[in-house]
Amino acid sequence: MRRFLLFTAILGTATVIGCAPAGKPKPQQPLAAKLTPRSKQPPAAPPVRQVTISPEQVTAATVELRAGLKSSDGLIRAHTIEAMRQSTPTVFEKEIVAALEDPAPIARTAAALAVGELKLSAAYPALLKLAADEDNFVQIAVRFALHRLGDTRLSRDLELFVQSDNARIRGMTAMVLGMLEEPSAVKLLRPMQGDRDAIVRLQVAEALWRLGQERGLANLAAAAVSAYPDDQMVAFIALAQPRDRRIIEHVRGGLTADYEEVRLVAARAMGMLGSDEGYTIATTGLKSVDPRKRTLGALALGAISRPDAIDALSPLLKDNNTDVRVATAGAILQLAD
Repeated sequence: MRRFLLFTAILGTATVIGCAPAGKPKPQQPLAAKLTPRSKQPPAAPPVRQVTISPEQVTAATVELRAGLKSSDGLIRAHTIEAMRQSTPTVFEKEIVAALEDPAPIARTAAALAVGELKLSAAYPALLKLAADEDNFVQIAVRFALHRLGDTRLSRDLELFVQSDNARIRGMTAMVLGMLEEPSAVKLLRPMQGDRDAIVRLQVAEALWRLGQERGLANLAAAAVSAYPDDQMVAFIALAQPRDRRIIEHVRGGLTADYEEVRLVAARAMGMLGSDEGYTIATTGLKSVDPRKRTLGALALGAISRPDAIDALSPLLKDNNTDVRVATAGAILQLAD
């Protein structure tokens, strides 16, 4: 049931993982006072080693991402577009724009979101053609991108999408409303806090927190201690999005969670907040027999961005799992950048 939210918030097109911060909220009562004391400590990160990333390693990662766009799996292509956006988008601008014509709706959605975030004006004609796309998610992403490029003629359509009977569409719309960084979006999001679907409520909380709303922060903090691991993972990434270190204690608690996937996502969120405390957790994840954990480990190391992670990452460029290779390539380019 929650696959869509996990894709958008952790592995794919949104939470978009690495965007510029929304306005920071004004300091209020520290939420850290509400935290349950931790009885465990995460494994310590080793001292940073001075390592040079070679041009050959950068080239190998670049080649791997371009190969990802040739995958027969639309989801892999979407993940590749997101990795390109996060790493060195100026290198991949042409590929991102061209992906607006991808046959898979999920890849077109990823491309439109990337175009909007990066404000790629060269994509404007292609976006206009996609405005009437048969897929609702593509339509939402296109309206986001057009708005970011200064064309707001279709932006009011988002008010209709928030009223959809489809929870995934409402959640996607809430997500882009947060990404728009427009304070006026708050009036659309506030009524959605009581949405009948838990996925939508979490996406609304993330959007509100992006817009500096304390209510969104409080709801994400509650989700971070949820009994559901997938809710926790979404919450950690969403909490870290505005890069406000005031909430670091909420994320730090995830480093000692019971589930390894949660610990790996918390390690990534800590990296987004400028901390390498999850470094050992991430490098351990790379050794897992589970490709999903290897992927999460690579994503975490990309966010942590310690150059000495290159030694652990490089072998995974030859991993037998495409998603792992894509995540690894993106992480290496983040380190090099």
